[in-house]
Amino acid sequence: MTTSLAGKVAVLTGAGGGLGRAEALELAKQGAKVVVNDFAPEGAPNPAQAVVDEIIRGGGEAVAHRGDISNFETGGELIQLAIDTFGSIDILVNNAGVLRDRMLFSMTEAEWDIVLAVHAKGTFNTSHHAAKYWRDKSKAEGGPVYARIVNTASEAFLAGSPGQPNYAAAKSAIVGLTMSTANGCHRYGVRANAIAPRALTNMTSNVFNAKDDLADGELDPLAPEHVSPLVAFLASPAAENISGQVFVVHGGFVAVVERPTLQAKFDSKQATFTPDELEQVLVPHYADKKLNQGYSATDLLFLKRER
Repeated sequence: MTTSLAGKVAVLTGAGGGLGRAEALELAKQGAKVVVNDFAPEGAPNPAQAVVDEIIRGGGEAVAHRGDISNFETGGELIQLAIDTFGSIDILVNNAGVLRDRMLFSMTEAEWDIVLAVHAKGTFNTSHHAAKYWRDKSKAEGGPVYARIVNTASEAFLAGSPGQPNYAAAKSAIVGLTMSTANGCHRYGVRANAIAPRALTNMTSNVFNAKDDLADGELDPLAPEHVSPLVAFLASPAAENISGQVFVVHGGFVAVVERPTLQAKFDSKQATFTPDELEQVLVPHYADKKLNQGYSATDLLFLKRER
């Protein structure tokens, strides 16, 4: 197996800056031909074009796409652009996103809708069209094809970020979609994984702060360049046996997240539970636990590289 992406075609959404830009540059560095998507209003400069120009200056091949990935037809046009320009699509990296942070009781319907539309529906839109292409190609060729999906989740889905109910919900949806994709499309050759990166980008500039005491040449722990090598690896032939996984990545470490485990199980003494019997078993179970201590994995927010 190899980590080279020579001859492969990659599509990346939300790649005009930040994480997406770093990932596009890394995939191109590893030999992939890259389709760079980002959103920009008509008449405004397309940030994706600047990344494409950077790739071409480095000797790579790339093309820019301007479009709102929350639109179903736009997702199809993006996948088709890769096929028309480079002859196929082998890798899909869903990275496009927006933030509208607010507490649940203050959040507007519009703030909920746009975050779910860009993150969750946008990931579905491109994945649907790519999966259809790979399924049809697999049937035509009589066997599995080369296909990689890397979806961008977040630690917000693990921890249930209090000020991000829309973002946490969208990222949880993306993880569920990733697992369904991995299970449902495996026979066609698709390998689908999700990453939960922590990085300082334009989108997260109000959340994270850059480190101001870096030595010469030292990467900020929140630099997107800590994330892009994992994306390139998951997109490579070397990751053939990796699918349906979630990785937390930033600051020089990668953590593999285990699936939810069973905390406890209670059986009724009769045909079905009564509220009184549930009180007898569940109240003692939670008696020595902190309120809200349960499914949300807030401890993962404190992971860091061990030097």
